[in-house]
Amino acid sequence: MKFSMAGAGPVGQALIQRDIDILSPSYAREYALVVDKAEGSEVWDVDGRRYIDFMAGIAVLNVGHRHPRVVEAVKEQIDKFWHICLADFYYPQAVELAEKLRELAPLNGRARVYFSNSGTEAVESAIKLAMYKTGRSRFIGFLGAFHGRTLGSLSFTASKAVQRANYVSGVKVHHLPYPNAYRPILAQQNGESYGDTVIDYLEETVFRNMLAPEDVAAILVEPIQGEGGYIVPEPGFFTRLREVCNKHGILLIVDEIQSGVGRTGKWWAIEHEEVQPDIVCFAKGVGSGMPIGGILAPESLMNWKPGSHGSTFGGNPIAAVSALTTLQVIEEENLLARAEETGHFIKDALVEMEGRHPSLGDVRGRGLMIGMEFVKDRKTKKRSVDLRDHVIQYAFEHGLLLIPCGANSIRITPPLNIPHHLVEEGLHIFEAALTDAEAKYL
Repeated sequence: MKFSMAGAGPVGQALIQRDIDILSPSYAREYALVVDKAEGSEVWDVDGRRYIDFMAGIAVLNVGHRHPRVVEAVKEQIDKFWHICLADFYYPQAVELAEKLRELAPLNGRARVYFSNSGTEAVESAIKLAMYKTGRSRFIGFLGAFHGRTLGSLSFTASKAVQRANYVSGVKVHHLPYPNAYRPILAQQNGESYGDTVIDYLEETVFRNMLAPEDVAAILVEPIQGEGGYIVPEPGFFTRLREVCNKHGILLIVDEIQSGVGRTGKWWAIEHEEVQPDIVCFAKGVGSGMPIGGILAPESLMNWKPGSHGSTFGGNPIAAVSALTTLQVIEEENLLARAEETGHFIKDALVEMEGRHPSLGDVRGRGLMIGMEFVKDRKTKKRSVDLRDHVIQYAFEHGLLLIPCGANSIRITPPLNIPHHLVEEGLHIFEAALTDAEAKYL
């Protein structure tokens, strides 16, 4: 999207000018939102305008902005201490959070936890652990993936060329097509699911002609592809991927940074597939906006020696109590079921809109991880990027926060506890935005 000042008031515009003058131009801003305060599923800008939040800080604020329980826990911890370095010392907050994550881990056997500060650091940790344990140096990733921007993670990221331009890959990664049945890259056999087509290509072409499976340390994959367009693979894909990994001694790493912590109606999106990974990467929604991430792996796998990996700030005590309280709130307020229920309502509403709006080419997702793809024509599936961008800008100017994904899609990721009346209000704004966009671009 080309950035526009439209929608910002005078106070916001003045601050944006100061931002442009001093901050890195590498930040790709979506629109002119200048936040002053937020509460629950609502945000107010510095000019006093109110917005319904359908993005939750890019799927981060799973229990909403400033949940009272999380605020209380953070304030209590600030009055105790806020740093000592987990890599060198001990404190109960990290242990208690790790014990809770072990309880929730979708793994075979007792899990261990490594804490980082962010999603990209979590992926870096998974890469290093896979190399450490297998002695192998090659990996498999997927086209359309986003796993972060540090050099190791960036080697897997394949969603936008600009994100990789001018950088040398830090890890040797072979990319496969992600099983996107709406836009298949590989030719399918009659009656075969596209997930099977991708696995067949891996086994019969990649492993035969390009890459020896004995050289592959791990396959890194998103259970639902996020930045790439909120793509949900067809059933059976992950079962076969697990079988391939087992056959060749390859580790299966799932990136749950955007899809985890209740976002899809289960603690982890991989649980929908009834497949157990070897390593789980987490971040975003676990901390309610505090910087925390990490990996989960079985004890048999995460047994690297002291000093093999570490972090000055990873597992920071304030972030740890924020994360533990977030997990407790999700449990106690039954937010997994609520995410599933609200997600069904939103998807049903969007599917109903398809009958009135020919630009809605595909609606997909699980729980409150919902994507919509916009097209000029449903038969040709020609992408309608300008229309998508107009929907987002119009929605912003009329009080709804949305963000894009993929080349021509929008994602809906509100807090898991968003009130029903705000969902309905937000959907009304969205349809008005879509109507206006179709009048201009179809």
